[in-house]
Amino acid sequence: MERHAFRREGCSSEYASRSTDNPAHVMTGLSNHLTLGAEDVHVWRASLDVTPTIVDPLRQFLSADELVRAGRFHFESDRKHFIVARGYLRAILSRYLKIPAEEIKFAYGEQGKPQLAASCRGSQSFYFNLAHSHGVAIYGMTRVGEIGIDIERIRPEFTGDDIANRFFSPGEVSCLNAMPKDVRPEAFFNCWTRKEAFIKAIGMGLSLPLDQFEVTLAPGEPAQLVRTTWDDNEASRWSIKSIDVAVGYVAAVAVAAQNWFLEYRDVDNTLLGF
Repeated sequence: MERHAFRREGCSSEYASRSTDNPAHVMTGLSNHLTLGAEDVHVWRASLDVTPTIVDPLRQFLSADELVRAGRFHFESDRKHFIVARGYLRAILSRYLKIPAEEIKFAYGEQGKPQLAASCRGSQSFYFNLAHSHGVAIYGMTRVGEIGIDIERIRPEFTGDDIANRFFSPGEVSCLNAMPKDVRPEAFFNCWTRKEAFIKAIGMGLSLPLDQFEVTLAPGEPAQLVRTTWDDNEASRWSIKSIDVAVGYVAAVAVAAQNWFLEYRDVDNTLLGF
């Protein structure tokens, strides 16, 4: 399986040097301005469990409609995670777009996929996606093509046969059932996050039945969109990579292209100025 770990390297904001042998490069911190090459995909990781001294400045970045959405959460922890996740999204985007975080405007697809409003995109294409689970958020940024990203904490209690039979393709169910029991939870969430990343990338959400396409899922096997039921050539237009986020989590990113460079950053609040 193609996996690459995040790591911190002090407070450096420099990109790691590229290597043709290993297309994933580690980056840390938020510099004043960031750039995306034509073949670059940047994945950011952030903890959402932060102190009020971080939450309050991030709240100032949010739009009125985002604050309304935050207020709808019943639990304070969920409300805080939403504020921090959206605030970090705006903070990261502002470095690429050279627009103040609070001035960034979003538009939404029919199934709710966020995208930049036309007034913020400029002359170049810019795609992003975000996901979070149990206090960890990840963000994907690229100019390559449509992108989707997903993260889940591995929870064995949610990996029963009834869920797999309901949502996975027959080939995926067969593969999962052939796994030793001790690796089935990881395989289940490998499958789930890769499927979620793909449907988020194409902007259809759960309106597209998850059993209408197939992904690899076995631990140790490279992530891949194997086939779809609607187009024999669709899988060749996409690539999926696993992301090693943290112990006990699995994550994946899907991009509408082949042969792109994957780079990682950790959000560093000291470089955010908070």
